[in-house]
Amino acid sequence: MHTLYKTIIEKVESYKPDLYATTRNYLDGAVSGFSPYISRGVISTHQIFEHLKEIEQDNLKRYEKFIQELAWRDYWQQCWIFLGNKINDDIKQAQTNVRGHDIPSNILNAQSQINEINKGINQLYETGKMHNHMRMYIAATICNYGQIHWKTPAKWMYYHLLDGDWASNSLSWQWVVGSNANKKYVFNQANLNKYSKTYQSATYIDSDYSNLPLNTVPQDLKDTGSIELKTQLPACDKIKIPYHEANIFTTYNLDSNWNQSNNRSNILLLEPSHFSKYPISQKVMKFILDLSKNINDIQVYVGEFKTLQEMYPRTIFHYKEHPFYNHLEGIEHPRDWMFKVKGYFPSFFNFWKKCQKEINW
Repeated sequence: MHTLYKTIIEKVESYKPDLYATTRNYLDGAVSGFSPYISRGVISTHQIFEHLKEIEQDNLKRYEKFIQELAWRDYWQQCWIFLGNKINDDIKQAQTNVRGHDIPSNILNAQSQINEINKGINQLYETGKMHNHMRMYIAATICNYGQIHWKTPAKWMYYHLLDGDWASNSLSWQWVVGSNANKKYVFNQANLNKYSKTYQSATYIDSDYSNLPLNTVPQDLKDTGSIELKTQLPACDKIKIPYHEANIFTTYNLDSNWNQSNNRSNILLLEPSHFSKYPISQKVMKFILDLSKNINDIQVYVGEFKTLQEMYPRTIFHYKEHPFYNHLEGIEHPRDWMFKVKGYFPSFFNFWKKCQKEINW
C-alpha cells in the first residue's frame, strides 16, 4: 500500500463524525476533509459508509446527518447521469434578475466589503479548499446580490477546487440561484457572523431577511471582470502497453486498488478537449498527479482517447463509470455507489427516503 493512500485510509478508519451534525455549518466545524479524495475517486462514499456501519453497529442513527451528506454526492451523480449536459443550463426555471455573466472584481480580487468572503476566497486560491457553507455564501453574494448568472462563477470555483465535481458544483450553484430550487438562497451578516464566529457589521447584508435579496446591486459588486481559465497539462509519458488490456484512470478515478492485474497497464488519461471545456488550475492538476502516483506503474497520457485507441487497436480498455467519460469504449466498470437506488429524483429528500429503506438503523 502506497504511503499517501495508506494515510488517507487511516484517516477514514479513525474518523468518527460525533460532532458533525451539530458543527457542520460552522466554518471551523468538525468536517471530515474527505471531499477531495471522494471527488477524485481515491475512496468512495460506499467505502466510508461501510466503515461507519462497522464502528457503530448498534446506533448508526447518530451519524445520520453525515451519512446523508455522503448520499448528496451520489444524488448529484444520479442527476448528472439522467440529465447529461442539461446540467450546464438552468434546469427547473431560468435564473431571474441577471445583469451579466462576468464576476464582480472585488470577489475575484478578494477585496469585497465582507471580510469572511475575502478570507474564504483567499483560502480557495491558496489551498484549493473551501467549506461548503462558504461556497453557498459566495454563490449567493455573486449571483443573488451581484445579479450575475451562475455558470461563469461556478466554472471559476470549480477551476480552483481540489474536490471539483462538476455535478455537485453546477447543481449546487443552481440551487442557490433558484434555477434548481423553488427560491433563491440568501443570508445576512448575522448569519455569517454566527457561523464564522465573527462580529462584522454595517455591510450591505447587515439587514433583516425581509429586505433580502436586495433590489439593487451594491456598489461593492457593481464592477465586474472577465476571467481566462486555462489548464496547464503535464508532459506526456511515452506510452507502453505490452499486454492487450489496460486500465484507464481519469481525474475522477484515482483508486489505486481498482481492477489491478500484473497483465494490465495503468494509464492516466488527460484529454485536452476535456480541459478546454472544464479547466482546472495548476494546483488542482498537481494534486491529481500526486494522487495518481499511488497507482502502480501509472503512465500519464495527454491526448484524446480515440488516438490512444488507434495506437493500440487490439487493446481492451477498462474504465469506470462517470458522465464525463461516456465516450470511452471497452469494458465499463460501475461506480461504487452507497445504495442500490438509481434514477432521477427532482428532490434529494425523495431520493433519501428510498435510500433509508436499505439502512438498518
